[in-house]
Amino acid sequence: MKDGLSPLSGTELDPARVSISVVSHGQAGLVASLLADIAAHVRAPIEVILTMNLPEARPFDPARFAFPLRILENPAPKGFAANQNAAFRMSRGAFFCVLNPDIRIDRDPFPDLLKCLQEPAVGLAAPLIRNPAGAVEDSARRFPTPFSILRKALLRPTGVDYPIGDESIYPDWVAGMFMVFPREVFAALGGFDERYFLYYEDVNLCARLRLAGKRVALCTSAFAVHDARRQSLRSLRYMRWHLSSMMRYFIFWAARLAWRRIPRLRRGDKKGGGGDRAARGPPYPRL
Repeated sequence: MKDGLSPLSGTELDPARVSISVVSHGQAGLVASLLADIAAHVRAPIEVILTMNLPEARPFDPARFAFPLRILENPAPKGFAANQNAAFRMSRGAFFCVLNPDIRIDRDPFPDLLKCLQEPAVGLAAPLIRNPAGAVEDSARRFPTPFSILRKALLRPTGVDYPIGDESIYPDWVAGMFMVFPREVFAALGGFDERYFLYYEDVNLCARLRLAGKRVALCTSAFAVHDARRQSLRSLRYMRWHLSSMMRYFIFWAARLAWRRIPRLRRGDKKGGGGDRAARGPPYPRL
């Protein structure tokens, strides 16, 4: 994970603005649709930072949008985490939004998302995600365990981890397709961990957010549509990235759990209980 998420020299911050980061990996057509949705429905003050991760033609004119649109062109492809961190350094808003190109919106979700972020304990807000048929997607999930991964692979369960009602819920983590952070929270976390090229960087970030004493909120009054592109199910390269990131996540958090247990064993607290919990620090995510 790289440090140095301070704004680039000469960047003037805007306390009312939402900075939206979109990364295109050969997805310019989807980006064009997303930008059209933003132009038609979003009334909150925004800027969009578009990262072109691969060379591709752009089927839209950046000058025609009323909101500021800045385009970054990578000389070589970068991972999701590195691209989002680079966009954050370019951003000027008090809020930082990570938004995938395959998201569609038909009304402004930001007023409700920013309202959720007014809760002092909330460090990340996300909208309810539906698929094009209108069904709720499993974008809010419990932290994965080896058992849950095996069960998912063998049984292909349907449904969601958390029941959805009218009130906001506070899941373990939310998928990185649509996330909104207060700027100071994203900066304090050091952004995404760039050792994850693709996949699990969102799980890892939400775990670190929890360790920092903040909650993840799924704001059910805000919603968006996800036209999912499940590349890891169709491409060996994407599947390799998925498996590699999964192993990195489990190895990292297993090592953290083991390291945290050593002082307790030295104190003779073999059951892991006793002592002042505040002195031991916040609980680690379930694995």
